[in-house]
Amino acid sequence: MLGLVTRCTHGVVMNSRWVAKSLNFNKNYEASVFETTIRVIGGLLSAYDLSDDKVFLEKARDIADRLLPAWNTPSGIPYNIINLRYGDARNPRWTGGKSILADAGSEQLEFIALSQRTNDPKYQQKVEYVIEELHKTFPADGLLPIYIDPHTGITSYSKISFGAMGDSFYEYLLKAWIQGNKTESVTHYREMWETSMKGLKSLIRKTTPSSYAYICEKTGSSLSDKMDELACFAPGMLALGSTGYGPDEAEKFLSLAEEDMTVGTSWSILRPETVESLFYLWRLTGNKTYQEWGWNIFQAFEKNSRVDTGYSGLKDVSSGEKDNMMQSFFLAETLKYLYLLFSPPSFISLDEWVFNTEAHPLRIATRHANGETYSTIGQDRLQERFHGRKGRSGSN
Repeated sequence: MLGLVTRCTHGVVMNSRWVAKSLNFNKNYEASVFETTIRVIGGLLSAYDLSDDKVFLEKARDIADRLLPAWNTPSGIPYNIINLRYGDARNPRWTGGKSILADAGSEQLEFIALSQRTNDPKYQQKVEYVIEELHKTFPADGLLPIYIDPHTGITSYSKISFGAMGDSFYEYLLKAWIQGNKTESVTHYREMWETSMKGLKSLIRKTTPSSYAYICEKTGSSLSDKMDELACFAPGMLALGSTGYGPDEAEKFLSLAEEDMTVGTSWSILRPETVESLFYLWRLTGNKTYQEWGWNIFQAFEKNSRVDTGYSGLKDVSSGEKDNMMQSFFLAETLKYLYLLFSPPSFISLDEWVFNTEAHPLRIATRHANGETYSTIGQDRLQERFHGRKGRSGSN
């Protein structure tokens, strides 16, 4: 939501005033560290990058400070839940006390960006130490189980998945490299990601007789012919990462990204991952087929999910039975990626911006070996474009 506030001058002024006067994080509430990071911090930082209004940055720092105690574990691997007022952190009981890979390893973009914008290294240090710890025992195939012991930093015997509880860890290895403008100081992120992509290729199978590709899950040495809908982000990730390879390898990864994929679910809760992949594939290939597919998806939403008060998920896409819920990511991600799918490539250019896993765009900022961060890419052009949308004192 916050990532969209700059669509009009009036909108950013009104949202800025509400954030300044009414947004209060001092709550006796147990929050997900991961979801709060990607949705709240990511949204606030995106609003700051788009508007240059410091109230968004101040609020991002406020909530980040409330999350920081989650990283105070023997290994530096964070707990996944924290009380926003008292700082008490823990993991869910259903994980057996373990931290979840995607939850513990997907805060890099937001916390690195926060350190860059505030010139305070503590946020970046916390999240990059997690990567350092995981790198110590990083396997040859780059595939990590979904559970990690926060006391030892060692992964526990559990499934490997590019779907739920694993997905964004791999996504952020690639995007942290892009966020740092692909310099030598962030090469280790790229190297880890490429290792993981070798592992991903070992999990790809095809249906018969239709020959649709899917990504298996793995436990130990056993493969499970299961791909959940969250893993549909993978084609977009592969397309985005293909540009870092040499010509021959880049073509192979782009071809893999363009293969038809299938998932084994009969419901639809308006998830963004497929549209996200279409957006990246269109931006990187220029093939308008992806726009056509996106338009078909939007028309299907209009026909089958539209209700008087919004859009509803479907319990079964065959029967059309509605679940009477509209998930927040439909607004934050699905509609945003559909909008961008039909916007000029220069609008929120992938040369200047990187999207977090909740579809909030953050400016790319060049990183160097000495830790110095230079000015963000495209900042002057952006401020010219959004001239007059910076402050809370606007008259519009």
